[in-house]
Amino acid sequence: MASTFADWWDYKFEVYDAIPYNAAMLEQEGVVTTINSDDGEMGRRLNQEAAKSMKYGGLPDTEAIKLCTINGAKQLGIDKYVGSLEKGKDADIVLWDGDPLSAHSKVLQTWIDGRKYFDRDDERKNAEELKRERAALVAKILTDKTPATAAGKEPDKKQESEKIDD
Repeated sequence: MASTFADWWDYKFEVYDAIPYNAAMLEQEGVVTTINSDDGEMGRRLNQEAAKSMKYGGLPDTEAIKLCTINGAKQLGIDKYVGSLEKGKDADIVLWDGDPLSAHSKVLQTWIDGRKYFDRDDERKNAEELKRERAALVAKILTDKTPATAAGKEPDKKQESEKIDD
């Protein structure tokens, strides 16, 4: 079994010899391989890192997706519990509007432990509601004739009357 970076060679010692063909070459030789990252941002895009094995190494999409799903579970010895969508397994899933290995696909929904954590349609509705709420607050501020006060305190009536008398 092996775990490798998709590429990103020569930015630190661990990836000095990483090449885009690496994962595909290992898989084609029967090595259970995963794409890894030690960076949180890159870790969120392992699907795109796995896609590089298709482009550079000719790996079929069904094998490329395994580089960031079932193969990791196999390496950890927990593949009977997680790593693929099968009856009786725990699964956190992401639903895409296209190929999950494409950089152009967008996440539609994310489900973790059976609960929906993200829904693109809900996010759009929430964004629209926040936009309306903001517009209403700005309109109220612009039409409010109350003088601005320090720290939200009510104006001192005595000082206000003195200003008028001057």
